[in-house]
Formats: sequence, C-alpha cells, structure tokens
Amino acid sequence: MKRRCALLGATLLPNGFSLLEVLVVLVVLGLVLGVSGLAFASLRRPREAELTRELRRARSEAIRTGRPTATVIKHAPRPTHVLFLPDGRAIGPGVDPLTGAPDAP
Repeated sequence: MKRRCALLGATLLPNGFSLLEVLVVLVVLGLVLGVSGLAFASLRRPREAELTRELRRARSEAIRTGRPTATVIKHAPRPTHVLFLPDGRAIGPGVDPLTGAPDAP
C-alpha cells in the first residue's frame, strides 16, 4: 500500500512490521534454537558404566591412601577380584595392568 506525498507526487512505503511478519520471525527463531539445543544436548559425555566407575574409584582410593585396595567385579561372567596398587597399577584377571580398565572381551 502506497501513500501519496504532498511533495512533487513522491510515494512513500509503509514503515514498520506487521504482526504476521513478527510472528513468522519468532517461529523461525524458536525452531532454530530448539534444534540447536537438541544438538548441543547430544554432545554430552555418555554416562559411565557402573563397572568402570567402581574400578576408577578403587584405583583413586589406592593412589590417595597409599595402600593397596581390592575390589570385586560382579558383572563379569564370574566374580573377579582386582587389586589396585598405590602406584595405580592393577593386578587381577580381566583388567589392564596400567589403567585398571576392564579388558575388551
């Protein structure tokens, strides 16, 4: 819609935004923020398994206290005892001797 200007017949365009334009912009921004928020949430580190958490706890306790710490892996096919030494190494079947992480099957 054009308005006539009193000066030399020039036409002026309407100023401002309509309510429909503002709503469309808000909907598009909401969709973009929603999708990016979901993508950002999926970048979080997955939760540790209970087995890994227990082994990490026993290893850190052995290092912190300076005494060997024993733990039992109950989720293995048969219960396995693992002994962590004060220097962080592990002794026992089914674990990596340096990190204490369970060996891959």
